[in-house]
Amino acid sequence: MEHSVSRRQAQRVMVGSIAIGGDAPIVVQSMTNTDTVNAVGTAQQVFELAQAGSELVRITVNTPEAAAQVPRIRELLDQKNCAVPLVGDFHYNGHRLLTEFPECAQALAKYRINPGNVGRHRKGEDQFAMMIDAACRYHKPVRIGVNWGSLDADLLARMMDENAQLPQPHEAAVVMREALIASALGSARRAEELGLPHDHIVLSCKVSGVQDLIAVYRELARRCDYPLHLGLTEAGMGSKGIVASTAALAVLLQEGIGDTIRISLTPQPGGDRTQEVIVAQEILQTTGLRSFTPMVVACPGCGRTTSTVFQELAQSIQSYLRTQMPIWRKQYSGVEEMNVAVMGCIVNGPGESKMANIGISLPGTGENPAAPVYVDGQKIVTLRGEHIAEEFKKIVDDYVMRNYALKTAGKKIRREIPIQLV
Repeated sequence: MEHSVSRRQAQRVMVGSIAIGGDAPIVVQSMTNTDTVNAVGTAQQVFELAQAGSELVRITVNTPEAAAQVPRIRELLDQKNCAVPLVGDFHYNGHRLLTEFPECAQALAKYRINPGNVGRHRKGEDQFAMMIDAACRYHKPVRIGVNWGSLDADLLARMMDENAQLPQPHEAAVVMREALIASALGSARRAEELGLPHDHIVLSCKVSGVQDLIAVYRELARRCDYPLHLGLTEAGMGSKGIVASTAALAVLLQEGIGDTIRISLTPQPGGDRTQEVIVAQEILQTTGLRSFTPMVVACPGCGRTTSTVFQELAQSIQSYLRTQMPIWRKQYSGVEEMNVAVMGCIVNGPGESKMANIGISLPGTGENPAAPVYVDGQKIVTLRGEHIAEEFKKIVDDYVMRNYALKTAGKKIRREIPIQLV
């Protein structure tokens, strides 16, 4: 169920078929880490990210060889019936690649431009203008993405000098944050002067520090109506990256700031890139802003729980729900809002299970595995034996079929089949 946070009113921008800003849902974005020259490998990772729920996928376009493969990547995705829009990530030579490879410019749904990496002085202005010209020619929106690790050196030096001359100079961190905002807003104004429509611009000002990110985006949101893309530049690896991203984005999202999000996790060696998509979805879902997959409530376990039985059951159920969700999403309407409880003992288990749409409560340590199952507050059966997980999954499947609207030829048909209480 979506939460009633009052969102900042941003200009609506269309990226392919995806709406950003306005009253559109907050969009989940990700980025590949493949070599774009490898069209097959990149298309496969884009497909996997899209299957996981990424609604926009950014790819690196850094060389002529990479630019030449972008149309092929789009073609391979279309062959898989994967319509996810592709965003081209350009640094240093984007002006040349967009000019020399028109098929690449056309195949991309949006361009990402970093003002700090387009060149310096007059040369930089000309190269920025060439990229905006390509966006205008092919009717593509642009994200002007400023990073504090690649901030316009001339702009920052000038603002630092001006600050030093003040009677009471600000701290360097304050000037840095203002330079990020000035770079983004100044570049957006310049893009509009060059002919890019106001409703073709998305902004971001990324940093790595949580408090810096919150401060920058609060001020950026106050000073413009462009849609804002949220995310730490480098969130980090594992729990650190997840916690840092959640700490920063949850505050801004609850204040109504943010129209797209990306969780820039460093994957484990050989790790699954889709983890960052799942984390983004879970941030939005646990804050009540969007629903993506049935929520699983599971207790942490304690001395009362039979740890291996309970942990294995909780993991099995959660994995099953996420695996089934792409199938259910095509067949049923509203199933992503289902709540499932998997509890470990009799203290809170029955109560939590009754409050979920469907819940199971294990008995705890030293007791025979007898697990009551509750559906919409009513006990329907007690499961016993070695196949509790499989039997519970079957009950979940039956619940989905009974309680969510069936999508048939564009229509939603409500199924209502009575359950048998035990």
